Parts: sequence; structure tokens; C-alpha cells
Amino acid sequence: MFKKTLEQVVTYEAGKPIELVMREFGIKPDEIIKLGSNENPYGSAPRVVEIIQKNAHKASMYPDDSMFELKNALASKWSVKSQNVIIGAGSDQILEFCMHALNHENACVLMAKTTFAMYEVYAKIANVEVCKTPSDEHKLEEFESLYRASLERGKRVSAIFLCVPNNPLGECLDSAAVESFIQKIGKDTLIIIDGAYQEFATYKDKAKAFSPSSLSAKYENVIYLGTFSKAYGLGGMRVGYGIADSKIIAMLYKVRAPFNITTLSLQAAITALQDQDFVVQCVEQNAKEMLAYESFARENGFSFIPSYANFITLSRAGLDSTHLCDWLLQKGLIIRNLASYGLNAFRITIGTKKQNERVFELLKAYGANHNHLSNHS
Repeated sequence: MFKKTLEQVVTYEAGKPIELVMREFGIKPDEIIKLGSNENPYGSAPRVVEIIQKNAHKASMYPDDSMFELKNALASKWSVKSQNVIIGAGSDQILEFCMHALNHENACVLMAKTTFAMYEVYAKIANVEVCKTPSDEHKLEEFESLYRASLERGKRVSAIFLCVPNNPLGECLDSAAVESFIQKIGKDTLIIIDGAYQEFATYKDKAKAFSPSSLSAKYENVIYLGTFSKAYGLGGMRVGYGIADSKIIAMLYKVRAPFNITTLSLQAAITALQDQDFVVQCVEQNAKEMLAYESFARENGFSFIPSYANFITLSRAGLDSTHLCDWLLQKGLIIRNLASYGLNAFRITIGTKKQNERVFELLKAYGANHNHLSNHS
């Protein structure tokens, strides 16, 4: 009945919800800290909350399927035309569009060894071979070598996924290096630049910043993805977008279902774009609290990859990430165990100052109780 390829697909493991912790451990919702899904700990901009409440009566109505106002707002922000923009239910839906639209005959797709899990899920559903680089982190020389090797064995490369910054590790390629790489790849390969965390990376280092307008104007085989789920605080509204040459966008529209985001999501995203001060404040606070995590890690013997996103991935020799994450869950702290990625490590969304102080307390308490950690401070 079902595709045989689905037997090879591992169901994506989303971050655990607050409701699960309430049910299983009887913890009150106001005592639970959720730092497992890279949501914005400061919520949504007050103007966004107000507009959602004001338009709640429109929940029975389909949205404007042309998404005219949002597309024009994004086009203005990124200095492109509206025909260069497509909207999705999160940027991952644009990934799905790409995998459905591409010709995968006698082809493979390339990605880093450890990166956003949905790249592989969508590729396998599309019944296309997945090729991964040897290194966990993005190394463009490995991507180029993998690309050449694929061509030499008679395989086309239908798509290359570049996650910048990379989820779940946090490292980020320089945009100039990526553009140099693009120029080495044939035009029949779609290069997908996933910029879900770009607001954080750009704030930390301008060398990480991408120009969607430049990419779409110069390259007919590149699509840039952005989202409202992270810095804009709209994870629950599910709005993402893609920017590319109009020919790419036109083809993706052929596989897009009508009304693919909600009326309230559309209004929320339009309003969020108008409140850049909120975004800047969130990004600035994230950078400040990131320093606290780095200091804690150094003082307590943790290893970490310097992160350009709104999360940090930690590990330590002798520490079992699964045992730690399960123990923290029972204490009301939700973080992300990376065992499903084959890593003995865990990822923590950078929370508010109060939330982060609680994280540090619990990590020290775990060490005191299990002899896996010691206080080096």
C-alpha cells in the first residue's frame, strides 16, 4: 500500500511539549522550562499578539492565497520582486516543495553528516539517494569532493543542502565562501541555503550574512530560506519563505497546495516584519546570554561548538546525554537530546536570564548527584 522508501525513513523527533511533562511528571506548567525547540523565549512582539487577538474573528475564513501583502513586505525587506518569493508553513515546507519539484532521476542529494533531520526525511520520501560529508560540521571542501565523486560515478546531484547556521550544531559558514562554492557547482543542481537562524548569525558576525537579492539575481539554481519561527517569535504560527530566481519560484508554486498558511499566521507575519525593534532586542539578549553559557561550559568542563544561532550544543566526556536529558525532564527542564543524531551531546535553546540560571543550577545538581559533573567554578 505504501512506498517502500518509507521503510527507510526515520520519523522526525520533535522537541518534547510542555503538555507531555505535565502529564507524565505532574509538574505545573509555570514550573516547566522549555528549551528544546529553539523557540523565542521572549515570545512574540506585543503588536503581533494584539493583531492576532484583533483578527481572531477571521479564523473561519481562508487567507488571501496570493499572500500579496506579506510577499510584498518580504520583497521590500530583501530588495527583490514579489515573484521571487514563496511562502510556506515554516521554511521546512519550502524544503518539501523543492524535493517534490526536482527531477531526481539517477540523482543524489548532498548534505552535512549532522544537520537538520528533515533534509534526509524529505529526500528519502522523494526516493533519492542521500550522500553525507564525512564531518559533522559543514566543510565546503568535503561538499565539493562529494559533488565531484557523485558525477564521476555517473550520478546527477539534484540538490545540495547548506544549513547556515547549522542546526543542531550551531556553526556557520561565511557567505563569501558559500558563494565561491556555488560557482563550482553545475546549474542543474539546486543549492538550498537554509537561513532559519540568520538573524542571530548576522548580529554576531557580518561575514555570515547572505544577500537573498544578490543570490537570486546572480544564480538561477540557488534558493534562500528564511523563517518567522525563531527571531520573530512565531514558531506556533508556522510561517517561512523562500527567495529565488522567479523560474524556481514558479515551479515550486506548481506543488504548493492552496491556503497553505492560516489567516492569522499571515497577519501575524506581516505585523512581525513591521516591528524590527523587537527582533533586534531578542537577538541582542540572545548574544548576551550565549556568553553566560560559554562561561558556564568552560568553568564546568563542557565542550561546545561556538554557536551562531539561538542555541548551544554541549557535551562532556563520561556524561550520558540520554540519562541527563531524562533526569532534567523529570525536573521540568526540556532540552534536546542529540542521541537521535548519533551524538552523545545535548542542545539547549538560549532562554531568558532567569531560565538560564535555572539550567545552570540543574546541571550542577545533576553532577553532584551522579558524579558525571564537577563544579570547577
